[in-house]
Amino acid sequence: MLVLSRKKNESIVINNKITVVVVEIRGDKVRLGVEAPKEVPVHRLEVYQAIKRGEELAEREETDATRKDVTDK
Repeated sequence: MLVLSRKKNESIVINNKITVVVVEIRGDKVRLGVEAPKEVPVHRLEVYQAIKRGEELAEREETDATRKDVTDK
């Protein structure tokens, strides 16, 4: 993991396409702004994990349904 120090209004650039800016620092909270192309999804980690769980569940359900169809024939 790369660890960087940034002050308010300072940024980092990822892959020449994504810019992360420190917008505000208040106590132990840091507000970040993310500028990315529309085709690049940007999520908080907990939202990303929920999306992945949903995708995995849907995939399992699809696999189970396919198995059931095969065994029913």
